[in-house]
Amino acid sequence: MPKKITLSFIALLFGLLTIVGGATAQTVTYHPSLAHKNGAMAYEHMNFLAYEIGQRVAGSENERLAENYIKGQFERIGLDTTVQNFSYTRRGTTITSSNVVAYKPGKSSKQIIVGAHYDSVSVGRGVDDNASGVGILLEVAEVLKKINTPYSIVYIAFGAEESGLRGSNHYANNMSDEEIENTIGMINMDSLAVGDKMFVYGSAGEEGFIRDQALQIAKKKKLNVETNPGLNPDYPAGTTGDWSDHAPFKAKGIPYGYLEATNWEIGDLDGYTQTVKHGGVWHTNNDTIEFIEKEFPGRIQEHLSTFSTLLTDLLKFMDKTSTAK
Repeated sequence: MPKKITLSFIALLFGLLTIVGGATAQTVTYHPSLAHKNGAMAYEHMNFLAYEIGQRVAGSENERLAENYIKGQFERIGLDTTVQNFSYTRRGTTITSSNVVAYKPGKSSKQIIVGAHYDSVSVGRGVDDNASGVGILLEVAEVLKKINTPYSIVYIAFGAEESGLRGSNHYANNMSDEEIENTIGMINMDSLAVGDKMFVYGSAGEEGFIRDQALQIAKKKKLNVETNPGLNPDYPAGTTGDWSDHAPFKAKGIPYGYLEATNWEIGDLDGYTQTVKHGGVWHTNNDTIEFIEKEFPGRIQEHLSTFSTLLTDLLKFMDKTSTAK
């Protein structure tokens, strides 16, 4: 796999790449016969965010370019899309960011929120953390666009996660009581590309139905996805910590699911040390396609394929009322 996939290659593989009005309005049009199960669309979105745009630090021009790219993709798919702007103060400076929100109606007006943050830190390319999650978000939105899902879906690309979950906190804190009541769950995706193992977590007890149904799908489809084994008493089996965009929704009483690739059996047994070979890759200069593909050949493609298949089926067959085998 080349270190950087060029736009001409994207055009050759997926159809026409249309650029309208400069760098703030790129729209990729994919060939309708493209098979989604191999994660190909997710890979291209991930590559575009990490290399055609680059580092996406909260409040930066690149974060705005990423916002516009994601908005353009949701609109191309045909989803009703809005941008939710917000500001916060950090170290005496006012920073402006945004959430990109797209809505897909389903059989029920009850909704499920599916989110991933699109900002990054200022080192590396933010491939794993978290262009990978946004890639899956956009691919699954494309795959499900004509499928009448059991619940309506709110897709959200969160801004400024790396600055303290700013985007997800802003969205959750502005939900009305009626909207909270109408939301059956929230699925978060963060850092999917590089960890040694693939995981799904969820709320404790009966509220963990998203995790439980995801594990059932994984077993049925022979997907290599497991859950936190609970080796650290601070993080009971099947759950995780409150360090990503699921946390503000959990605080509102909304059940969560969380897709992640890491390793809970090394380091402090807290899921933060991602790999045996190189420790953590996120938040380092190693968070690039070049490094990940050199050190872990085929891992990105395997993970994107697996998570895309899992999330697609989860949203197609979600049933809050049952976790029957």
